[in-house]
Amino acid sequence: MKITIDNIDGDVVKQDDRYTVTDNTTLNKLVVSSTNLLPNKSTTGHRHQGQEEVYYFVKGGATMELDGKQMVVKEGDVVLIEDGVFHKVNAHKDGCYFVCVFDGVRSQ
Repeated sequence: MKITIDNIDGDVVKQDDRYTVTDNTTLNKLVVSSTNLLPNKSTTGHRHQGQEEVYYFVKGGATMELDGKQMVVKEGDVVLIEDGVFHKVNAHKDGCYFVCVFDGVRSQ
């Protein structure tokens, strides 16, 4: 199956005044997820025990928190999130769009 970075061809699993989250669950062991985070909004911070993630920032910019440490991320950046690390994305004034790949099933 071929998808594009701008349309991962999945189902909307979360949508509110902050963001739209879409998951493609075609694969058995990996989920491809996209988040369109609106300007000056934040994701719900959380951690996953037993699950690693990769975030690829496609558009816009944000500040990302990993276990209390802040880093600025922008288009083209990739962030590796280790098992059990708390993570949260805070979009800048233009919002941001990122794609995430994680193993297993969505726990948050």
